[in-house]
Amino acid sequence: MISTKLQATTANSIPSYWVFEHFCKLDTKLVGQNIKIKSPFNPAENNPSFCIYVRGNKYCFKDFSTDNGGNHIEFVKLIYNCDAIQAAAIMLEEYNKTVGLDDERFIEPEGRYEVTSYQERKWTNLDAEYWTQFKIDSNTLNHYDVRPIESYVMEKENAPDVIMKSAYFYGYFRSSGELYKIYQPKNKDNKFIKVNGYIQGTDQLKFDKPNLIICSSLKDIMTLSKFGYNAEFVAPDSENTMIPSGSIAMYKDRYKAICTLFDYDEAGIRSADKYKKLYGINKVILPMSKDLSDSVRDFGIQKVHEELFPLLKEALKK
Repeated sequence: MISTKLQATTANSIPSYWVFEHFCKLDTKLVGQNIKIKSPFNPAENNPSFCIYVRGNKYCFKDFSTDNGGNHIEFVKLIYNCDAIQAAAIMLEEYNKTVGLDDERFIEPEGRYEVTSYQERKWTNLDAEYWTQFKIDSNTLNHYDVRPIESYVMEKENAPDVIMKSAYFYGYFRSSGELYKIYQPKNKDNKFIKVNGYIQGTDQLKFDKPNLIICSSLKDIMTLSKFGYNAEFVAPDSENTMIPSGSIAMYKDRYKAICTLFDYDEAGIRSADKYKKLYGINKVILPMSKDLSDSVRDFGIQKVHEELFPLLKEALKK
């Protein structure tokens, strides 16, 4: 537990929680909880993507709509498009004219809910109806260790357990049987619950194809596997998570060519550009629906193949 008094002589002595409360115009005090709001950098977004969270003993931010992130000083720099010295001056001026009496604030990082147990169920016709629209059949689901989940339990210290149930929960498992992610396609605000870190598709790699395609999701991997391309496939935890450089080096050693195939939206294009800049990996952006599996659902596998194949051929040229 951390006690901080609001006394500022330098920018570093200004409490980080005050900076986010003031400049984000929050209507609640930050006392250790993590919150998500609409991005100050992208006011046109529909779904909140700006996360304010505790790291160590200070508040930081991560904006998934613009890929900005950092501490409270970095936040003010970005808001005012200025350098660190100017940001410090702005914070001091605002703080000193705004804050009157000392405010003793206790910051205790909020614990996170974690999945502690789950209950599997049998496949149903509803499952078949959902997955087959993406040309994903039962053999493919079994090959990639996807199983239907009836419910799961999330626990957090000093908080009541949360039991989640739905007809559309799916567990993503390692070949060892370890659950690494829960997929909730009908939950627009929280489609994925991460349980363990894992580069998706790794357990299925045989390194017997010349090409590797880095997809945006396991669902896209499973759809792409039906095209019959001479390639293998992996996907990071999310497009906001970069595959580590060590894994990329191993891929480059094992495959003749690699490319990314991410979503047809701002976040997907930005992630593909990162792989190009950091790892020199060519990108493929399919200008159809948001992602590959949705494109197959909306246009059919033959039409998608006609659009996608020449793009992949060009990107995978040595």
